[in-house]
Order: sequence, then C-alpha cells, then structure tokens
Amino acid sequence: MVEAALRTNRLHDLSHFGLRIVVGVFFIVHSQMKFGSGFGGFLASIGLPAEMGILVGLLELIGGSLLVVGVLTRISSSLIAINMLGAIVYVKKARAFSGMGGVELELLSFIILLTIIVLGPGRVSISHIVKKIPRFLQ
Repeated sequence: MVEAALRTNRLHDLSHFGLRIVVGVFFIVHSQMKFGSGFGGFLASIGLPAEMGILVGLLELIGGSLLVVGVLTRISSSLIAINMLGAIVYVKKARAFSGMGGVELELLSFIILLTIIVLGPGRVSISHIVKKIPRFLQ
C-alpha cells in the first residue's frame, strides 16, 4: 500500500517560503491603495462605511508583513482569506470569473491563503526558528 506524505526536502521548503513571500508582498503592495480617499469613496458607494478602508488596508499591510516573516501565518492568512471572501461575495458579487468585475485574482489569493493555513509557516520562518510558538499561533 502506498502512503501519501508531504516531502520535507529543501526544494519543498523553498517553494513554501516562496509562496508565502509572494502572497505577503502582494498584499503589502495591494494595501497601499486602501489608504487613499478613493477607496473610502468606493466603499461608501456600495453601502459600506468609508472608515472600513483603513481597517482593510491595515489588515492587508500587517497580515502581508506577518506572512513574509513567517509569524502568526495561520491567523493572518485566515483573516485575509475572510477579507478575500468578502471581496468575492459582497463587493464583486461573484458575477464573472474573469474580465471586468472578475474574481479570478481574489479567488486565487483565497486558495493560496487556504493552502498556507493548512501547511503553516514552513521551515523557513521565524516561527520555525523560535520553536517555542504554539502550533495554533504559527
């Protein structure tokens, strides 16, 4: 009988690290546009409070930074995944997969974040180096 197991060699560690870095930097860069008045106006136009733009921006900035360094990755990935789910369902209303108003980028981000939640921070992270951080906080 064949048993499925995750491989733990250097290539897998580096690919996991790369995935975490790419999605973390993506959210750090993506958060920058949330701090302007344009995003607050957009939120107000769809019936959400304009002040929510600052909270979403902080979530993406701080959460992305935590993903890059590999601390509290499961918690930050969970919060950002909820944010992406809200963008898919409430903001874009899941009208189209691609094109104008498409959800492909948000859906891809959501799936990557779910993968990070399952896999955790990986070996190339501060959480792994410290080793005293409980697993549910990694």
